[in-house]
Amino acid sequence: MSKEQVSPEKQVSSEQQVLDETEELVEQATENEKSELQKTETQEQEVSIADLQQQLEQAEKKAEENWDKAVRAIAEMENLKKRTRKDLENAHKFALEKFARELLNVMDSLELGIQAANSDAPEVVKLREGSELTRKQFESVFAKFNIEAIDPIGQPFNPELHQAMSVQSSTEFTPNTVMNVFQKGYLLNGRLIRPATVVVAKAVDSDQKDEG
Repeated sequence: MSKEQVSPEKQVSSEQQVLDETEELVEQATENEKSELQKTETQEQEVSIADLQQQLEQAEKKAEENWDKAVRAIAEMENLKKRTRKDLENAHKFALEKFARELLNVMDSLELGIQAANSDAPEVVKLREGSELTRKQFESVFAKFNIEAIDPIGQPFNPELHQAMSVQSSTEFTPNTVMNVFQKGYLLNGRLIRPATVVVAKAVDSDQKDEG
């Protein structure tokens, strides 16, 4: 029995069908590959975004820490500048303190000499006038360097500025006021360098009133 011969038309049709099926398989494989590739890219993108977000959060946290450090450092520098400025100001203000204390002794001697020179003799009058002129010059120098005298007679007793040597009954002065000043006090630029030594008045006792 002889084999059937395939017509050229059928052979072409069969080959075309094979080509079509092959193309379809290739297209399907290509689509699958594209789909897998897209899925992989999407996953990589998601991982990449998560990493970037984490890195961003870490960077923000680090920046905040650095900002806090910078703010603290600036505050410390400002405090240091203020302290340094204040120390320099105090050094300038009170550099004369020791010298001023020595001048006070000279002023005390002048004032004692003036008080003692109560005679009308020409020599004594001349000496008193010279001492008063010298005292005025000292007072001018004291004012120039902000040395202020404390002469609190008749003023309320202030333990921060006055040193009480004694307390005496008085009908002339209000209780707890200064009735006598033994030695003047002094301030240098508002700071006490010597308290005034004083006598403080107190109320007269009832027994003393009765005796009076």
